[in-house]
Amino acid sequence: MKFTPNSNWVVLPDPTSTETESGIILDKTTIRSRAKSNVLKVLAVGPQCFFVKVGDTAVIDPRSEAIQMPIDGQDCLLISEHQIVGKE
Repeated sequence: MKFTPNSNWVVLPDPTSTETESGIILDKTTIRSRAKSNVLKVLAVGPQCFFVKVGDTAVIDPRSEAIQMPIDGQDCLLISEHQIVGKE
């Protein structure tokens, strides 16, 4: 990923995206089941992130608010690192 977030922001894939990175279009059932997921792979981290790194699988507080935006052609979520409750 070319995008580098500022401060302690973390970039995650948007689980509500209707298309995978390889171009597969997802059906509504798959999208709903993915949207309920709060376990996501970290795509990018800001320079002040100390708990997670790129490639980690992070557990996100399900009540968290996120910024939704396309980054490098992929639908993503931006959250603050403090919204991560753990990692696998």
